Amino acid sequence: MATTVSSAGRPAQAAPAPAAARRQELAAFLRSRRERISPEQVGLPDTGRRRTPGLRREEVAHLATVGVTWYTWLEQGRDIQVSSQVLQSVARALLLDPTERAHLFVLAGAEDPAPVVECATVTPAARALLAQLEPVPAAVLNSRYDILAYNRAYTWITGDLDALPFEDRNLMWLAFTDSAFRRSLVDIEEAGPAMVARFRTAMADHGAEPTWKTLLNRLRKASPQFEEVWRQHEVAGLGNGLKRFLVPDVGLLRFEYTNLWLGPRPGPRLVAYTPQDEETRAGLELLAARSRTA
Repeated sequence: MATTVSSAGRPAQAAPAPAAARRQELAAFLRSRRERISPEQVGLPDTGRRRTPGLRREEVAHLATVGVTWYTWLEQGRDIQVSSQVLQSVARALLLDPTERAHLFVLAGAEDPAPVVECATVTPAARALLAQLEPVPAAVLNSRYDILAYNRAYTWITGDLDALPFEDRNLMWLAFTDSAFRRSLVDIEEAGPAMVARFRTAMADHGAEPTWKTLLNRLRKASPQFEEVWRQHEVAGLGNGLKRFLVPDVGLLRFEYTNLWLGPRPGPRLVAYTPQDEETRAGLELLAARSRTA
């Protein structure tokens, strides 16, 4: 079996094919980023004609304050140890944007110590859309299930969100603690585990972020049911489906919920609850009429 060289100079066994393929992709990515940068962009003097476009490997190593040999091996796709701190330096030296930086860490198989936090901003257009959808309940959620914006109809199934502390305006929290949402969601025993599976899948890309870890710790302490389901390690992707809510003084409301992404996945999405039948439509109209006279 062929061997590779570790950062300490010791032979190491060749990695499996998927890891080797990823290192080759990393090498090609680094070369492409290096070749697009001119010396002037990073404050280096122009030394005249160059055999290859962009920066030289030794210049990138200098800018990133890493060894030339180490960086050369990295760009050759060799099996070497790569720390997150050094990758941060390489990302800065190559002027990577947030998407490119994230791609670098994924290819290197390393955890980003300063990941780009998902923007929670909701545009005026998204807010206008929420209002136009009434009496259909709708809200904007992020991948952590934070409720970023919502229309009046959404509070008919979740309760008064304005009365809650900001940190409690989270659908996972409402599903696993004593809330109007949990009490009204008819199929909570099936819906709860499905939500946990989706939450675990989304958290795979955010495990180092304090906001995710804080929410996870709160849920595990507050809900034995969540803790039990969390320990099962189930995962699932987001999708559309059906939900039923038992709303006081109105009765059973049946919805088909649809996820509409507001940007690249995974990110903020608009979730709309479309009535499944005429009884549900009538119930929403009744709730809307009550809201107008309240």
